[in-house]
Amino acid sequence: MATSTRPDSVASGTPPNPEAHEPLLDEASSAALRLWVIMSRAHAAIAAHASADVARHGLTLAEFGILEALYHRGPMLLGEVQRCILVSSGGITFLVDRLTAKGLVERRACEADRRARYAALTPTGTELVARIFPEHAALLTQVMEGLTVAEQTTAADLMRALGRFAAA
Repeated sequence: MATSTRPDSVASGTPPNPEAHEPLLDEASSAALRLWVIMSRAHAAIAAHASADVARHGLTLAEFGILEALYHRGPMLLGEVQRCILVSSGGITFLVDRLTAKGLVERRACEADRRARYAALTPTGTELVARIFPEHAALLTQVMEGLTVAEQTTAADLMRALGRFAAA
């Protein structure tokens, strides 16, 4: 059974574009597409706050992600950092190079594998994250207050389950 989704223009009272084609979707497809759009918009809105916050300290969100991971987990192989913050292998090299140039991260040799390298915070990097992480966490807490803590927990569990299913 196909159901029609209601275009935003009809819902907002503006006349529909005569060249627009209203999708005819079944209920499952309509729900999936709606969820995708809502998740994308929510992520963009939250990421804008997070990006602006770390930009005050001369960092990108990806750079802050590396610093935060190293701060909370300690030195990590570059491949581990890459998987943690979801960037390409070339991307992690570029980002670690930038953080190294800023004096926040250093590379260390891996005794077990001469080809592998660890990324570790420098004392300056450790001091920076110790100083800015509490403010960043407070900002994200404030941004997420649109949901109760219980709702946030439920949403996190649902997103984890969805992500695991999609990855399988």
